[in-house]
Amino acid sequence: MRGATKSGHPLKWVAVLAWMAVGCGGGQTSVDGTALVGVDEGESASAITACVTSGASLQTTTDLNVRSGVGTSYGVLITIPGGGIAKEAGGGCPTSGWYKVTYSGVTGWASGTYLTVAGTGSTASRDAAIARSQTAMGFSYWWGHGAFKSGAAVGACSGNCPSCTHSGSYGGDCSGFVAKAWVVPSTNSNMATDSHPYSTGSFNVDSSQWSTISRDALLKADALVYNDGGAGHIALYGSGDGWGSMNLYECKGCAAGCVYNARSLGTTYHAIRHY
Repeated sequence: MRGATKSGHPLKWVAVLAWMAVGCGGGQTSVDGTALVGVDEGESASAITACVTSGASLQTTTDLNVRSGVGTSYGVLITIPGGGIAKEAGGGCPTSGWYKVTYSGVTGWASGTYLTVAGTGSTASRDAAIARSQTAMGFSYWWGHGAFKSGAAVGACSGNCPSCTHSGSYGGDCSGFVAKAWVVPSTNSNMATDSHPYSTGSFNVDSSQWSTISRDALLKADALVYNDGGAGHIALYGSGDGWGSMNLYECKGCAAGCVYNARSLGTTYHAIRHY
């Protein structure tokens, strides 16, 4: 099942987790080793027991072990931190109270005792993300950066990124922009402070802060992302057909800069939602 810890990391990894985070193109994870020790188990909590929508986002109420089979006798594959978002991966219905889920690329079984169906975020938080996005529009594309100050010089980009040249103190690339719009991490709240905490590779993998959703279910301030072998892009959804023409906020590229525009995105992109 789960088990809460009062201190320390929820897992004792015999592994190294490495992020390659550079511009809109970086970000791959690598996990080696198998002997994982999960969090303590045994406490009770409110549970979900019924079938959920296939592929639904499920949120943990505390640290939760994902196991290789149904029951605590099976080995721990990964531990989801409290508040983390996993994707239901077993058709929607539990087996003996356990749901098949995928978290951070790992699929296994987790007890419904410590899961709830994740919400979609408040309208106010979505409005705030869109307002922050609008602040960034018109600025230049700045590879590996994210800084947008209302009324400041927008900067300029020339060349082909990542071997491009930027002038000015403000602008950002695609992932630097989305991190500002979503305020991830929570310390990334000042739009004018240059920060680039995540790459498209980071956004491309479900985590405790964002989870894959259907493109049919897109709401304003959700995002669409792809990363393939280090190259990638991410854009913030405004409105429109998730599989057709959409209005997107994005730091699009060196020539285009940060723009609000209507266009479609190919099937290499998947939709994600911030929680």
